[in-house]
Amino acid sequence: MGSSLGTDRHMWDAQARLLERRYRVVRYELRGHGRSASPHTDAPTTIADLGEDVLRLMDHLGVDRAHQVGLSIGGMIALWLAEHRPDRVRRVGIVCSAAFLPPAEKWLTRAATVRAQGMGAIWDGVVAGWFTGTFADDAARERMHQTFLAVEPEGYAQCCEAIAGMDLRPDLASVAGPVLVLAGRQDPATPPTMAEELVDGVRVGGAEARLELVDDAAHIAAVQRPATVTRLLLDHLDADRPGHAAGMRVRREVLGDAHVDRAQEATTPLNADFQDFITRYAWGDVWTRPGLDRRTRSAITLALLMTLGHDGEFQMHVRAALRNGLSVDEIREVLLHVAVYSGVPVANHAYALATEVLRAEGLV
Repeated sequence: MGSSLGTDRHMWDAQARLLERRYRVVRYELRGHGRSASPHTDAPTTIADLGEDVLRLMDHLGVDRAHQVGLSIGGMIALWLAEHRPDRVRRVGIVCSAAFLPPAEKWLTRAATVRAQGMGAIWDGVVAGWFTGTFADDAARERMHQTFLAVEPEGYAQCCEAIAGMDLRPDLASVAGPVLVLAGRQDPATPPTMAEELVDGVRVGGAEARLELVDDAAHIAAVQRPATVTRLLLDHLDADRPGHAAGMRVRREVLGDAHVDRAQEATTPLNADFQDFITRYAWGDVWTRPGLDRRTRSAITLALLMTLGHDGEFQMHVRAALRNGLSVDEIREVLLHVAVYSGVPVANHAYALATEVLRAEGLV
């Protein structure tokens, strides 16, 4: 995971807490950022140089291939690796980034300014694009301010030079993918139009590429909208895990995107393994088996939840039963049938719960 210009590995704290439940996570820091030194160089730094930094780190850690995730310049480095060293890359997650970010003069001027005047000279202009006006976490903002001021000007300037000379557009079609691109809807630095151009370029080569817009987010979306960014990255990276892709597809088809999105955004280090378990085993293994169709599985599920008294889950699966094709008449028959075998009080309560759902759906 590569972070933005002017930040460090802690930019990814919210995402790493959950990703580390599934993966070995390495958060590298750019030249002059965090604990990384600024190497001496006489020539302008390029994105290729920064990409080679990551490859050397992977070699040092004994990592042959890895998912590559990056925000802003971290995303540019991930994209360069996917273009030029696809043998070292699995899936790619690019957040608030671009394949080309002119004008070069802007970045060269910024490099000269920090070399001459220090990091504080540009803070106000930089932070103006990091968050929307609704971002109210003053503590997080101050932490990032202190991190920014601690960056070595030379390392920051070298990264600015790399962006100034970067144009990854000609090789987008060589990316093997799959690629997920996230764009902050209110990002002034790398707006959604740049994300669209990136996705279109990757698709030209036939690779899978998907764009997701993050609402109420500017450039540092991973900090401003951590739950949303984490959910989208988890969905993308987990797609190769056994049973996960099929399970997530069925889960969304049966329960609906809105419900699954809420569950994913509520994922914490405490329940992350449980959410993964549900997706892979309940939805990926059981609900995908060919022995029963979904209508039958819905009827069985309603009967069991009704009998066991799991009210919230029962109402959720009344909605799921409708999505799976059960009619109101068929749901009524399930409740009546269960009344015989589980008792009238159980059925009476279930009828009341089902009526709430069906009334909300305009069906009774």
